[in-house]
Amino acid sequence: MTDEPVAAHLGDNVRQLREARGLTQQQIAKIAGVPRPTWANLESGLANPTLAVLVKVANALQVRLEELISPPRAAAQRYPAASLPTRRRGKVEVRKLLPDPIPGLEIERMELKPGATMTGIPHTPGTREYLTCERGVIELAVSGRAWTLDPGDVVVFRGDQKHGYRNPGRGVAVAYSVIAFAPVASA
Repeated sequence: MTDEPVAAHLGDNVRQLREARGLTQQQIAKIAGVPRPTWANLESGLANPTLAVLVKVANALQVRLEELISPPRAAAQRYPAASLPTRRRGKVEVRKLLPDPIPGLEIERMELKPGATMTGIPHTPGTREYLTCERGVIELAVSGRAWTLDPGDVVVFRGDQKHGYRNPGRGVAVAYSVIAFAPVASA
């Protein structure tokens, strides 16, 4: 890697991170404890800062040093529905909504055709599940108790129990499941 891309990455990253925080150069320079012209020079992509200045900048922006000199990240990325992992269980389609896994969290969209049922798989002890109905009607059964969810309703339950989903309606029902897994005990 040559010096030019690193300096350009530094300039782009420092500017993007500052703007994302809604701060002016003057405001962030004061927070970092560096002169505003120094900050402007950093954002120009022409700076050759000392390590001490880089540490101050990283601390002010609350990022690691590596994030300052790495190639800039895209502000957003689109994932077409067809690119997300999907599985079918009978008349139920379940699609993951997190293209990049977040440890301990899973979010899924469930589409149940009329009359469709699906048995949930109990998760590890301590797991919480949040189910919300977006469209139609969803019946949720958890350990012998049943709930009927209309659009907008949410049921929170222990995900380590037997549970199942059913669409009693005549149209397609859509629900979202957020599963917060219990922390794994470290050895």
